[in-house]
Amino acid sequence: MAGQLRQAGIVGVGSAAPEKILTNADLEKLVDTTDEWIRTRSGIQERRIGEDGVASSDLACRAAAAALASAGKSAEDIDVVIVATITGDSPIPSTASIVQDKIGAAKAAAFDLAAGCSGFVYSLAVANSMVASGAYTNVLAIGVDMLSKVTNWQDRSTCVLFGDGAGAAVVSPVGEGEGLLSFCLGSDG
Repeated sequence: MAGQLRQAGIVGVGSAAPEKILTNADLEKLVDTTDEWIRTRSGIQERRIGEDGVASSDLACRAAAAALASAGKSAEDIDVVIVATITGDSPIPSTASIVQDKIGAAKAAAFDLAAGCSGFVYSLAVANSMVASGAYTNVLAIGVDMLSKVTNWQDRSTCVLFGDGAGAAVVSPVGEGEGLLSFCLGSDG
């Protein structure tokens, strides 16, 4: 039926995090803070920190590979790669284009989306719309940030919050009554 949207949903997920761990005890040596102060305000006990030479695209590719395996799909099945990040490898080319090349999704369109903490949710909403409209069949939505590279490690109010990691989801058509139901996006600029 013309104009009817199809159901879209997450058919595979994956994640990646660096091996290096920065604990609250480690932060006590960098700034005026304590484990108790951090846990009380954030619940955070530790965060992952990328080693020198690890780029956002590296973590994104690891998460993408896990999501593709979880979905039972190959990179060649992907029509679009969306990477939500504020710490991309470089302004040009997009981190999504780097990921598209590294994973071998040769036919896929690729673009970055910058929305900070809500970036992955926005990328998921865009992926859902692309699949639901029928324009594309398989969209890889990735959220990745290497915030340790831009964090001020002397600012107690923020350095205790941020770490590095990536998550990915493959969004594809799903059966009636399944999948993503709706999104309510907004901003308070």
